[in-house]
Amino acid sequence: MTAFARALPRLAARIPIVPLGDWPTPVRELQVHGRPIWVKDEGASSALYGGNKVRTLEPWFGHARERGAKRIWAIGAYGSNHAIATVLHAPRAGLEGAAILFPQPGSEWAKENAGALIASGCPLVRLHSVVEVPFAALWIARREPDSVVMPPGGATTIGTFGALAAAFELGEQIDAGELPAPRRIVLPAGSTCTAAGLLAGVHLARAAGVWRWPLPIIHAVRVTPWPVTAPFRIAGLARKTLARARALGGPQLGAESRDVGANLVVDGREYGRGYGKRTARGDAATDAIAQLANAPRLDGVYSAKAAAALLRLHDEPESAGPLLFWSSKSAPLLAGPEPDALVRAPRALQKFVARRRV
Repeated sequence: MTAFARALPRLAARIPIVPLGDWPTPVRELQVHGRPIWVKDEGASSALYGGNKVRTLEPWFGHARERGAKRIWAIGAYGSNHAIATVLHAPRAGLEGAAILFPQPGSEWAKENAGALIASGCPLVRLHSVVEVPFAALWIARREPDSVVMPPGGATTIGTFGALAAAFELGEQIDAGELPAPRRIVLPAGSTCTAAGLLAGVHLARAAGVWRWPLPIIHAVRVTPWPVTAPFRIAGLARKTLARARALGGPQLGAESRDVGANLVVDGREYGRGYGKRTARGDAATDAIAQLANAPRLDGVYSAKAAAALLRLHDEPESAGPLLFWSSKSAPLLAGPEPDALVRAPRALQKFVARRRV
């Protein structure tokens, strides 16, 4: 039984899920400049493919099975963590995974995921641009009525319940003395599903009596552009998530928790030249953390930017901790495609994976 189910069993029973993750994910302490930073290592959530997307997929797969779906489609960039997580984990739910993909800048991490997507042999729809996403999703939905098409990152009130439940898990770990109550939780914000879920989760956990400390700041580090990561969108999704929880029988928020967006910060200082593009500060943060004992695996374009913000905050006296880094990159390395699988892939994906310079 998860921490969420222990705290709110009747609410949890009304949310269909497919268990995928190894919960709880570990909390580790890193020493940076002689002072501690704590890490919630979501990368260890599965030996098959970990990361924060595993939490998002548990309720999405439950939703798909409840609807009698045979296939579930993910939408994302060529190297989408959400897409590869969907394709690799879907068979565990008795589903077929598939992906709708749009272009992104090349990086070794994106190439790893794209190569694994090709190696899986799953159905792939390659788009020329992200602007085609709504039309492709509608086309798939009409062509395959027995399929479920998730939005990018699974960012709806279905997917947010995964990260919402993680807040209850974190509360139990604080209670057990594994870490102090964080003042600030730092994480990358892409589709915003995890950020909104955690934002809703700490409020709901407080209402349920699980979170007994001051509410932490959810410090969402932008890795996708405005308006995707606009504060009003993240807070709005969190409010909708809490409204769904109430409709399903969850607790009412107290007066002090009604302003859900009050403890949200969206940090755009590490965004750099655009989505999927590395930054010097992100590279430096990746190198610095890699040298530490118990360091999580980072990728260079998502968690690296969040790590850059983390180290910057760690060096700012007014942002004194405790700081918690929500490390979202999967720990297991993925194998690339065999030559025969590569030649069957869309030509643009072949070129993306084969590109030397990243």
